[in-house]
Amino acid sequence: MTRISATGLTRRTLLKSSAAAAFGTLAAPSILRAQSTEIVIGCAGSHTAWMEEIVAPHMKSAIGADILFEGTKSSVNLEKMASNKDKPYLSVVQMDDPVMIQAVEADLLSPITPDAVPNMEDLRPDAVHMDGMWCNYVQPWAGIAYNTDFAPDGVPSWEALWAPENAGQVIIPSLQNTEGMWTLFVAAMLGSGKPFSEAQYEVDAAFAKLEALKPNLLSVYTTMSQAFNLLEQGEITLLSGNFSSYTLPRKAEGVPVDLAAPKEGIFAMPSGICLVKGGPNPELAQAYVNEMLGPDMQAAIADFASSVPANTTVKAGAVVPEGVQIYSPDWAFVAENRRGWIERFDKLMAL
Repeated sequence: MTRISATGLTRRTLLKSSAAAAFGTLAAPSILRAQSTEIVIGCAGSHTAWMEEIVAPHMKSAIGADILFEGTKSSVNLEKMASNKDKPYLSVVQMDDPVMIQAVEADLLSPITPDAVPNMEDLRPDAVHMDGMWCNYVQPWAGIAYNTDFAPDGVPSWEALWAPENAGQVIIPSLQNTEGMWTLFVAAMLGSGKPFSEAQYEVDAAFAKLEALKPNLLSVYTTMSQAFNLLEQGEITLLSGNFSSYTLPRKAEGVPVDLAAPKEGIFAMPSGICLVKGGPNPELAQAYVNEMLGPDMQAAIADFASSVPANTTVKAGAVVPEGVQIYSPDWAFVAENRRGWIERFDKLMAL
């Protein structure tokens, strides 16, 4: 578990501020009834940078919240909610849409409502799911991250992953990671020759195409930061399924990487936020979600993470490549079949 402060991220470091000062900044009087200013947020480990630099200090000043941040995969957050269902310790979880569906089915979430979270009324209609069980707060786009020293002309097609000249130079995500789905769907499109709307259901064609990719693979990752380090260092050339919120900020810092939008299309990477059913400090949790969906946080996160904001009043963030189709899959189909796909994928890659 990692605590985040306005001055930097250190493990188990509490935001230093008196309770009196914190309460003096509260925006909603109802929050004053909360017995603690501390809430635990489950989130993606890859979001650490902007949770540290943007979210934590804003929440301290706006609603008086001390943020305890647990960075991990969405599937792990789901397991935490399920195993602690009778006595939740997480108040808010930020995770991917297919895992949100599983959380709803397991009765682990409380709906987000406009009376408690008024900023949700400014969201795009497609950012509110299942009558408010969760909302998308930001949406990166996903393509192929590549090392510009070794691919100076970019990556025009997903077929580059299979190109003989890239033997041993490719890393793809595990299907345990949501971004792993993009390589699976691309393999389905290329393997079946069908458009995405049909190809996403052609699972056998996808796995046949993935088997053909194995000679080009250096490895399969479950921890993205380690794989990205290899890309930055030039140990690999291509990193499949990466997204704008991770690659483009590194590019802006001068690292020799970029994100390709191949001609076959790119993917919308859903980032959702939800309230944990029965979680501690529910009023403070609602205030946190309201701030995450509000214009200040939406603009700051979208700019920092090169993502598309969900709030329609905000003009900020990533410039989505023009002339390229953006795909969003049938997440209900993914949620229904993902466990079996993971088992099949793991067996394939172990051979």
